[in-house]
Amino acid sequence: MASRANHLVLLGCGLLCTAALLCTQMIGSCAAQGGASQPPASVAAVPGPAAVSNFPIASDARLAGDARQTRFILDLDKPVQFRAFALADPYRVVVDFPQISFSLPAGIGAGGRGLVKAFRYGLVMPGGSRIVFDLTGPAKIAKSYILEAANGQPPRLVIEFEQMDRTAFVQSLPPESRPELRPAIAEANATAQPDSSIAQPPQTPDKRPVVVIDPGHGGVDNGTQAGGGDIMEKNLVLTFGLALRDRIEKSGKYRVVMTRTDDTFIPLGDRVKVARNEAAALLVSIHADALPRGEGDAHGATIYTLSDKATDSEAERLADIENKSDAIGGVSLVDEPTEVADILIDLVQRETKTFSNRFARTLMSEMKNTVRMHKHPLKSAGFRVLKAPDVPSVLVELGYVSNKGDLELLVSENWRNKTVGAMAQAIDAFLAKRLATAGPAK
Repeated sequence: MASRANHLVLLGCGLLCTAALLCTQMIGSCAAQGGASQPPASVAAVPGPAAVSNFPIASDARLAGDARQTRFILDLDKPVQFRAFALADPYRVVVDFPQISFSLPAGIGAGGRGLVKAFRYGLVMPGGSRIVFDLTGPAKIAKSYILEAANGQPPRLVIEFEQMDRTAFVQSLPPESRPELRPAIAEANATAQPDSSIAQPPQTPDKRPVVVIDPGHGGVDNGTQAGGGDIMEKNLVLTFGLALRDRIEKSGKYRVVMTRTDDTFIPLGDRVKVARNEAAALLVSIHADALPRGEGDAHGATIYTLSDKATDSEAERLADIENKSDAIGGVSLVDEPTEVADILIDLVQRETKTFSNRFARTLMSEMKNTVRMHKHPLKSAGFRVLKAPDVPSVLVELGYVSNKGDLELLVSENWRNKTVGAMAQAIDAFLAKRLATAGPAK
């Protein structure tokens, strides 16, 4: 009997020790992995020690590169599967994994480099981990892959980010994740993020007519230049376009979308897509021309509409120059999207062409009272940026940077204000008449 009692006592002690050990392991595991899972949009940093498990371990992370191309490298003890995707407003890239034990140096991710402002990581649900990168601006995932262990180096996850413009970024997102194609949204959200825990009132769709303003050129494509190369067309037309946007928005009647708001290269096809995706009521492309040396000294503003046959050799020359902008930016002119190819084939619907010509005449009537116009102010040619089949479009050459008088006006704030006022008045007159005859639907 005594032997049996001793046996029971020893068995009870063993069970107590086992329970205590299991409890200690569970507490350690919870502490290591941050406890409760975090919401997917805001993963908390969890730099604690790795849990006692068979989960892959991330031991180090680093960033390299610059504001155009940035690379993220994560050292692992074994290869993992992952899924990477981008989000807008604010700009982020999210990488999801099966559960990982993060054993990264303390404070890592708080600072950034290049396109990455910072990154955070942690457990988002049992069996799932996540890294969230906060970006400095729109960027695509150029490459993402796992490097196998080699030459004494551990397996690595590599994510390569590449700078891109907002329009292309938004179009690269799945349809359900796309915000409006408005460059100002990201900046507004960066300064005033709503509290996601507070129910937000439903947003009323903005049914105002959309005006797309397209400052020509940008980025590597400087356009025409003057003053020894110090004055560039891309800067002149961007300043003018932003001023025109501000003037139109003051009325509150229209929603204005810019194809670019900074020194960014936008392919011609993407400029057309912005107008079409926004179901724009009007597209106005802004440029400033220049004549080569020895080809005269033309001056004044010119308004162009689309035609498969140029009105004169000067219009044909200008269209050829403008249509080569994509080649300057390194865009293939051969393998264009089907949508753009269809535009090139179909050219423009008859109704849209009629509206474009009508607006061009309205614009000329307003501008001639305040702006020096070309001796032949209305012309047409095969500009690719005007080839949206369902959006009335014009291209305005504000003047010639090769002409001294025009150049003085182009850099004049007083002239710019007068010209912006005339154009805004023409846009209002055209759209008011069109809406009155056709109703709110375009």
